[in-house]
Amino acid sequence: MGSPATTRLVRETPALCARHLEKQHGWRPALVEALAERSGSEGHPTVGQTVRAAAALDCLQVALDHWTASDGRLDLVTLLNEAFAALAPR
Repeated sequence: MGSPATTRLVRETPALCARHLEKQHGWRPALVEALAERSGSEGHPTVGQTVRAAAALDCLQVALDHWTASDGRLDLVTLLNEAFAALAPR
């Protein structure tokens, strides 16, 4: 996403939002494959790898939501790191 205004437009326009989510959903297989390769597993991806890929995409959405709500005042990378950190076991 280029700017908070662009992100907001995409989020508030149903057709654009649907296409954006569809596009991100299409990224999931590539993320799952990358996780499988990193772990050295072969064959079908595990449930855990699929869940981690889905969680990563949702972390991105949450970070974008907070970034957009702040009109870009908050750092997107920091928000994404916070989102991932929230998944870590305590």
